[in-house]
Parts: sequence; C-alpha cells; structure tokens
Amino acid sequence: MGFFERYLSLWVALCIIAGVTAGSLAPEVFTAIASLEVAHVNLVVAVLIWLMIYPMMIQVDFGAIKDVGKKPKGLALTLIINWLIKPFTMALLGWLFFKGFFADWVDPQTANEYIAGMILLGVAPCTAMVFVWSHLTKGDANYTLVQVSVNDLIMIFAFAPLAGLLLGVSDITVPWDTLLLSVVLYVVLPLVAGVITRKVVSQRGENALPTLVDKLKPLSMIGLLATLVLLFSFQATTILEKPQSIVLIAIPLLLQTYGIFAIAYFLAKRMGLPHNVAAPACMIGTSNFFELAVAVAISLFGLHSGAALATVVGVLVEVPVMLSLVWFANRTRHWFA
Repeated sequence: MGFFERYLSLWVALCIIAGVTAGSLAPEVFTAIASLEVAHVNLVVAVLIWLMIYPMMIQVDFGAIKDVGKKPKGLALTLIINWLIKPFTMALLGWLFFKGFFADWVDPQTANEYIAGMILLGVAPCTAMVFVWSHLTKGDANYTLVQVSVNDLIMIFAFAPLAGLLLGVSDITVPWDTLLLSVVLYVVLPLVAGVITRKVVSQRGENALPTLVDKLKPLSMIGLLATLVLLFSFQATTILEKPQSIVLIAIPLLLQTYGIFAIAYFLAKRMGLPHNVAAPACMIGTSNFFELAVAVAISLFGLHSGAALATVVGVLVEVPVMLSLVWFANRTRHWFA
C-alpha cells in the first residue's frame, strides 16, 4: 500500500474535522457550491467523484472475463454474496436499527435517509480497493481481476433495479430518472472511458499502463478527500448538533461488514477454495464501492441528506475494518488447503 492508502483512515478523520470546521465558519460558501446542480447532480461533486473513479476503472480488464471458467467456485461465491445476500442483509439491518432499536433517537424522515444510504452501500460491490486487499492477503491477482471485471459488468445492469427494489421495499420514493442517470454517469461512462484509455495506452508499451495508473493515483486520492471535506461541510450543522448520528450509523455498518465476511469465509472454507482465491473473494463481498454510493446518494437525496452522511460514514468505517479482516485472513491461512 502507498503512503496515502496506508493512512487513509487518518486522512478521512482529518477531512471530517476540516469539513465540519469550514462548514461552520463559512456556510455561505458551501451553500453556493451546493446550488451548482444540473438534473439533481451537483457539478462540483460530480467532477470530484470522476477524479476518484476514473483511475480505478482503467485497471479493470474485461478481457480477463474469458478466464472466468478456470475457477468457477470463487466467482460463484463472490456473486452470491454481492448480489443475493449482502444487499438484502444491509437493508434488513438498516430497517432493524433505524426503525427499531434507534427509532426513539432518529426522526422517521432521517431514519429513511440513513437506511437509503446503507442500501446504496450494500448494492455497490467494491471495485478498486479490492486489489489492495487481495495483495495484502497474497491473493491470486489475475483471478481477483476476473472477479472485479465480472462484478462491474453485472453492476451496469443490476445496480439500478436492485437499489430501486430495496429502496421501494423500505418505503422510500425512488426517483428512477435520477437513479438511472447516476448509473450512467458514475458506472457506465467511467467504465467506457477506462476501457478506451486502457486500450490506447497499452499500445504504447508494456509499462505504459502501470505508469499512467501510478500518475493518476494522486488525483483519485485528491478527489476522495476533497469530496469528504465538501460532504462534511454540508453536514456541519447536523454533525455538531447531533454527533451521535455518526455512531448510530456506524453500528449497523460494522455488524454488516463483519457479518458478511464471516458468512463468506465460512462458505469459502466449506467449498474447499484455496486461500489465494477465498480471501480476495470474501474481501470483494465484504467491502463497498463507496465512491459510487456517495455519488448516487447525493444525486438522489441531496448533499445535506442523511443518505449522503450514511455513505460517508461507510468510508470512515471501511478502511480500518477491512485492514482488521486482512489481518484475520492472514492469520487463518492454515485453515485452507
């Protein structure tokens, strides 16, 4: 892991402090930024999200899908966790906590928005950080690439219907036009741009693509951190008045993350997967494409919404939790053949 990736939790914490401070001291500036919208999409945030996503999409190689049949069990595990288990358990936990356990502490409208943010995290399987988790667990890099590529291809078609289904079941009005626009803007177009860039750059030599990815990594990190500063500045008043909101959102997210990993790891062991396939498969099923979730939450519910806050808390929770799971996976390598 690079310097920024290794200390991502620290940078996220600093961005929270900077965002809340800036939002409190100069609210009119961020109100003006929030007003820069076209079709419910904030232009400033859209640019920053693209800075995050585009360098990641360049690393996705759809040509790897031809190798999908070599180790079908690992791919099957990932797809089952990502699309048949994780979205529904996330929605269930959101409803259970914010309509049940925390109902007296959160008003119904805000509760719905928190649930919506959790659902958007649940239906967005991780794309980029999985390569880091796979590397740290000594996973099969080529097979990880196959898993990520297949998931991204499925996400193009499954994200909007699945998100719409779960948001509707949770009694949240689904603005389908905005949801579909978000999928095109933050999934389809970055993927297409990544594929084209990969094809063009690869023709310039074997090292051209890795060099470009390394050069673009700082842009991705800048986009992530700047987005966090903006989001927390928009949420400054809510956070200062109700700091317990962060804790309330984090609790079900932590349960979801550790719970999904436990299910996936158990299934991987029962399926007889080798550790270098099992560990990345479980990491993909556990972590989230939080960049997409943040962008869609903003487009659907607004910059100041509880949904946007919930997805940002997902960023705060994910990195330290995933590092703890990497440690666990490495310590239990002997469980697998």
